[in-house]
This record gives sequence, C-alpha cells and structure tokens, in this order.
Amino acid sequence: MIRFFFLLFLIGGLLACSSSSPVLPPVGLVELENQLDIKRLWQRKVGYGASDKFLKFTPLIEDQTGYSLDHEGLVLAWNLADGKLLWQHRFHTSAASALVLDKEHLYFGTSRGEVFALNKLTGEQVWKQQLTSEILSPPVSYDGKVIVRSVDGRIHALKASTGDKAWAHDRSMPVLSLRGTSTPVVANGIVISGADNGKLTALALDNGNVLWETTIAVPRGRNEIERLIDIDARSVVLDDVVYTVAYQGRLAAVKIDSGRTLWVRDISSYAGMVVDSNKIYISDADGLLWALDRFNGATIWKQDNLLRRGLSKPAFQGRYLVVGDFNGYLHWMTRNEGQLMGRTQLGYSIFDEIDAEEEYIEDDRLFSKARNILATPVVRGDIAVAITREGLLSAYRITAAD
Repeated sequence: MIRFFFLLFLIGGLLACSSSSPVLPPVGLVELENQLDIKRLWQRKVGYGASDKFLKFTPLIEDQTGYSLDHEGLVLAWNLADGKLLWQHRFHTSAASALVLDKEHLYFGTSRGEVFALNKLTGEQVWKQQLTSEILSPPVSYDGKVIVRSVDGRIHALKASTGDKAWAHDRSMPVLSLRGTSTPVVANGIVISGADNGKLTALALDNGNVLWETTIAVPRGRNEIERLIDIDARSVVLDDVVYTVAYQGRLAAVKIDSGRTLWVRDISSYAGMVVDSNKIYISDADGLLWALDRFNGATIWKQDNLLRRGLSKPAFQGRYLVVGDFNGYLHWMTRNEGQLMGRTQLGYSIFDEIDAEEEYIEDDRLFSKARNILATPVVRGDIAVAITREGLLSAYRITAAD
C-alpha cells in the first residue's frame, strides 16, 4: 500500500479548499516589553539544517556537550558554553530523525530506512542497520535495546551493542497520513507507540508481544484530509499514566498497565506536550498554548496571542515555558498563568535580502520558511538552545530583568 504524506503547513489550506472557511493568517505579535533579560551567547550553522523538509532536528545536550545534525547526514558535537566545534562527521545519507543518545552511543534514522549508531565521544560509526522504510522519529535506547518506529507502521527492536534485530511488530496503516511519526516511549518494560490510525499500542519490551491497544481518536469529516487522526506527538508517561494526543482528535490519559482510559478531551495537536506534577502544557494545531489539569483535562489557562504561528512543543525553563514559532521567534511565558514575559528572534536567515528584511519588519506575518523553528527548544539551567529549519543554531542565557 502506498502512503501519501502532506506537509503540515499545507493542511490548513487543503482543509479550507474543502470547505467555505477562509484561510486565516497568523496573528501579528503584540507589542511586548521584555520582563526577562535574554542574552544571545552564540550562534552557528549546522550544515543545511532541515532545508525544505519538515524534519524536527531537536538539538541534543548532555552535560556541557551538544549534538546536532542536518538532513545530509552531517553530525556535529559542540561546546554548550561557546558553541565551538568539538568534532564533526558526514555520513552521506539523508538523515530524517533527530539524534538521541545513551551511555555509549548516538543514534539517528534516515529516509532510506537506516539506523546509525555512533560513538558519542568521537562521532565514528559503530554500526548501521537497514530497516523497512523511512525513519522520521528518533530511536529510543532502553535497557540494551534500541526501539525504532518506521513510517510503514512497524516497531523494531535492535540490540544496542550490535544493531542486530531482536523483534519487530507490524500493524496496518491508513492510506493517507501526516508526514511524521510518534516517537515510542518506554517505561516499566513496556513500549508505548501511537499510530496513524489513532490507536495507542503497548508492547512488551522483551519480545514485542501486544499487551493492550486502545483507540484515542476516530475519523470524522467529509473527506480523507478531514479524517486524519495521526498520533504524531510523543506521548508522555508520568506516575504510570500515559498522556497522548492525536491530530484532529483527542487528548487522553491512559493507565500504562491496562490501557484503561482515565479521561479524554477534544484537542488537536501534532507538536506535543510537556507535563509536570499538576499540569499538561500543550501546543495545539491552531497555535493555541494550553495549560490543563493533568488529573482531569480541565482548562487552567489558554494563551491565544500566538494563534496560527506554528508553535513547537513547549519546554520548561524554571518557572517559565519557552516555545518556538514559524518566524524564528522564541517566546517565554509563566507556567502558572501563561503570561508572556519575553521574546527574541533567532538571527536572520542567510538567504534574506535587505528588501525582504524591511518588509518583514513592517509585518511580522511575512516570513521566510527558513526561519521556522520546528524542533522543541532545549533547556539546560538558564540556557535555552534552538535551531531554525535552515540550521541556524542559537544559545541564549535567560535571567530576570533588573
């Protein structure tokens, strides 16, 4: 069966073509006096970044070392303090997933269905394994196994030391889906994976046997595009509860041991969520940022000043949330009330012309696609690191304003 993928930024237009609703532009930014001191520490290029591909190359940081890659297989290690290069290797392949690491290795997947394992100290290749189709979501390393989701719906378990195949789980996929796949989550010896048919599946880590499966969303609408219900956002596990969300579907809380649904509420997201002891913070498909009660899904606050700005998944930074948008801005807001506290824009695209830059200043809603922040910002203490679609990597130190 041939799968067809549509870029997320086209979906709004396609949906509008199927109805009488107009395509609405992103909202312009409201005037804001920064209440945070946001200081750029450094910036550097990471090859070609994701280029024109919808790939979320989230930076990876361990201790004082950061790692990044571009879509042509260039992998970099850099110093968090100053961004200086530690090492780099090019693997002449079409990287498609973000990097992940464990105690010894870095891993990434490619559009050719390859999984690479690298020595995280040197960047040299340790092993490579060929799987069945493109790998868009990062592999997950857990207890000696590397769990990989490929776009044909299969879940693969590889041996972390050698890359040898341990087991695979196959499942049917819809003909039409978003371009993206949910990253598996492993907890309590259970592999949790969302699918493009709106179902959440739990597999035994040891052998891949199905433990339970539950439906998070069901198709609704008059055509195949309106009936998309992919679970593309990464699920979150906290206190033996799985929080998961489907595009054009529902957010649900599910018991990890049984698959029993605790509560659901209608919300659509492909970017994803973060969860603390009391709240779920989620960027929805319309660019609204919500804080919800994690015990019942009730709304605590909603931030609508970033409507239709293509928000990334939020990240925690102390008492704040930080989120990226389609035009290269990072926004900080309070976790308690959702109040906007500050923002900055990653440096201008190297492809910008002076005239376009002037036009941009007049109206924030005019933009270059190269500025998109697709990947979740990464936070280490008072430092936030983000990357644009074209591979401009920037680090900022955030402190309270005097």
